[in-house]
Amino acid sequence: MSLIEAFRGAISNLGAHKLRSILTMLGMIFGVGAVIAMLSIGAGAEKQALEMIQRLGVRNVIIRAKDLDDQKLQEIRKKSLGVSRRDALAISEGIKEAELVVPRVEIETYKVMAAGADSDAKVFGVAWQQDALGALELEDGRFLDAMDEETHAQVAVIGPGVQRALFGYDSPLGQDLKINDVWFSVVGVLRTSTGGSSFQGVNIGSTSNEIYVPVSTALRKFDRDPLKSPLDEIIVQLREGVSTQAVSAVISNTLDRLHSGERDFELVIPEALLEQSRKTQRLFNIVMGCIAGISLLVGGIGIMNIMLATVLERTREIGVRRAVGARRADIRSQFIIESFAISVLGGVAGVVMGVAIARVVAAYADWPTVVTFTSIALSTGVSMAVGLASGIYPALRAAELDPIDALRWE
Repeated sequence: MSLIEAFRGAISNLGAHKLRSILTMLGMIFGVGAVIAMLSIGAGAEKQALEMIQRLGVRNVIIRAKDLDDQKLQEIRKKSLGVSRRDALAISEGIKEAELVVPRVEIETYKVMAAGADSDAKVFGVAWQQDALGALELEDGRFLDAMDEETHAQVAVIGPGVQRALFGYDSPLGQDLKINDVWFSVVGVLRTSTGGSSFQGVNIGSTSNEIYVPVSTALRKFDRDPLKSPLDEIIVQLREGVSTQAVSAVISNTLDRLHSGERDFELVIPEALLEQSRKTQRLFNIVMGCIAGISLLVGGIGIMNIMLATVLERTREIGVRRAVGARRADIRSQFIIESFAISVLGGVAGVVMGVAIARVVAAYADWPTVVTFTSIALSTGVSMAVGLASGIYPALRAAELDPIDALRWE
């Protein structure tokens, strides 16, 4: 008997017992679906983490002011000024591996308005090299320059959301807006960016609803709580080929001396976050793969159980086939192929189910998912292997039946 004839016979036998076949396939369907869904969710999380790390900058070291309670800050301020431009200057002059040193401060606002309209935009004082970090793109006009920072110019670059809120669809270039009690002239408009998010405690917000002014202007023109650090963060971009871990240790030692040993700052190393994210992701994939693999194992046990019952049920049929000349190999291949067919059909249905789950998660849970060829190949390959393995023992039992005893079976 050829393989094609055996496969047709297997499909025919499965079709004769539709409900039993469907119930047997459920283990494979849920197992394959779970593997694909879990791996796609994990791949989506890894992709999102990589995108966020790229936005933070793999070559960057971020120095952030710690968020401490007022009582603790009162004690610290007796020794340390906090994250300040003095730190930025010391790093720029003392760390030769530093390519860019960009300070940044968020301005506490109670009013942002222009031409009778207002906005809830966030306002940041940044260095003119901020756009050189690669996180900002201009749609119109220009970004801040060195002269703006040196002269404490009252100029601003706004996001597209701020443009719509304050100026509608008119060009905002050259128009004025008021931040608290200070007037600024708009010199540039940013390009629309992705939505805000957070990664490992680091906020990576959208620039759509943000306003950027020179950091020197922000420090001179706006009041700030004296207990807070003068700056919120300093971004240090390192040269190509430099070890961020080694340089961050040098930066930490420099800041320790400047802050008199007070740890009122913290270092964020995107490269280290990336490695940690990858380790976490690998662990997630292993755990989720094991959980989903258990479903496949249970499905395989279900197939073996049904095939053993089928052997018992079709004992007389096996005897008749042996009596008319069927070989033991024909009997074995018949049951193995039938078991394999169950796993293949269940695997195909499981792929559809897994992709559907991934799409639903992406649409309703706002979680990115990536269905990869590897996840589909792995899950279907394992399901086929489980189907074959589950059919071997029942097939051997069927092939070993004595034809005379099988013909007398009632």
